[in-house]
Amino acid sequence: MINAPDKAGLRNSQGEISLQLIAPLLLLLSILIVFAMMIPNLTPTRVVAFAAGLVLFVVSFISTRIALYILIFSMLLSPEIIIGSTEGATLGRGVTLRVDDFLLVVIGFSWLARMAINKELGLFLKTPLNKPIAYYLVVCLISTLIGSSSGRVDLKTGFFFVLKYFEYVIVYFMVVNHLKDEKQVRKYLAALLLTCAIVSVIGISMIPSGARISAPFEGRSGEPNTFGGYLVFMICLVIGLLQTAPSLRDRLIYGFLVFLFALPLFYTQSRSSYIAAIPAIISFVFLSKKRQWVIPVVLLIGLLLPYVAPQPTKERVAYTFTQGLNRRDVVEVFGIKLDTSSSARLISWAEAASDWIEHPVLGYGITGYRFVDAQYVRAITETGFLGLFFFFLLMHAIFREGRRVLRNTQDPFHQGLTMGFLAGFMGLLFHATGANTFIIVRIMEPFWFVAGMVIMLPEIEKSQVFLTQGETPTERAVSAAGSGPPERPPRQASSLRGSGD
Repeated sequence: MINAPDKAGLRNSQGEISLQLIAPLLLLLSILIVFAMMIPNLTPTRVVAFAAGLVLFVVSFISTRIALYILIFSMLLSPEIIIGSTEGATLGRGVTLRVDDFLLVVIGFSWLARMAINKELGLFLKTPLNKPIAYYLVVCLISTLIGSSSGRVDLKTGFFFVLKYFEYVIVYFMVVNHLKDEKQVRKYLAALLLTCAIVSVIGISMIPSGARISAPFEGRSGEPNTFGGYLVFMICLVIGLLQTAPSLRDRLIYGFLVFLFALPLFYTQSRSSYIAAIPAIISFVFLSKKRQWVIPVVLLIGLLLPYVAPQPTKERVAYTFTQGLNRRDVVEVFGIKLDTSSSARLISWAEAASDWIEHPVLGYGITGYRFVDAQYVRAITETGFLGLFFFFLLMHAIFREGRRVLRNTQDPFHQGLTMGFLAGFMGLLFHATGANTFIIVRIMEPFWFVAGMVIMLPEIEKSQVFLTQGETPTERAVSAAGSGPPERPPRQASSLRGSGD
């Protein structure tokens, strides 16, 4: 049997230098080469940014746990940067990148480097979502490359947008590879809720200005629709936890958080978010085991909402049906004239549906078609029928696995977290009718982070059972087989967990 020092040593049995020594040296050499190429164009700001990125890379390489905490707080508390402009049919919109985009790239590369050096940590843990994620990303990549070769997609713009899609996958796999116990889940969830509480307080402080509420550091115009979708998802998480809270203290804390998150949601004046909140709240009627009081509460909220909602919220909803009453250039649906904004959106959807026929299978490529503010319409125009099919396949897999976890778990905390995630997911599916929800970084980063936690809950429960019985997973597998200790731990037992610190 190979001893640990020999197995992890710098030389193998033939005296050759091992990968664990070569890989860091090659990585360091690559960084030095890039730094040398940047020297002629370096400014003090770029030097500081490069040094900060290098420090973050080292910290992330040493500890995935610290990297994930940094990522959580950067999700909603990082400024945006516009680099370049999109070409062709994308209406001249810039490529919007935020500090957390760069953080995620740095953290992702450090994590991949760590996985490559220490193969025992594993690269991508096998989960039920792996294949649907891979299918959708491959279609997005192929569609964009074809669009670029045909001149419909500016390669720089398409590259950055597709890179954003891969960012969310990195978040998901970092979480599932790292989680080992419920203590970690609770700490990461606390960090997510604290981040939401901070941005909610900042949003509430903006109410006296009279402007629509948006997340901090959103640039000049802000993105109230994005902030609203994020708040709907986070509110659902808290409501799920509230229903299974074990003590009065916890219920009071969660109840306060629901109020704290809901207040800025009203003042975002985001109609897509209001629409998303309705099915999200109704979902609890079908997901909760306490229907006897969930149904009356939902009905009570529906009855009281028109009376307790702030005036700007009422005016925003009424604007949809009153602004276009005396106009002829608006869309009429079931005899009701919509406002100019909603009409323009519906007209753009109809035009996109007509243009999609020209490239029905793989679409125009990511950013190859003009901007359309609706996830499903954008998916079919950019990636065609094939892309939309795999997108729905991924959505179905997420819901199916969430339902499976909810049905099988007996832990109240796990039930509350999963219930809230599923309700928030339903809300985001409706939010996507009026926004590009599933490609918006400030919604998708927390969504995929929580998705990773939910997917790993069954494995965490198994580990808790093993510890309660005084057996490790390996010992349990050995006793079940009725044999003595094997020379090596079973492969499956070691692959259930990702990297530690």
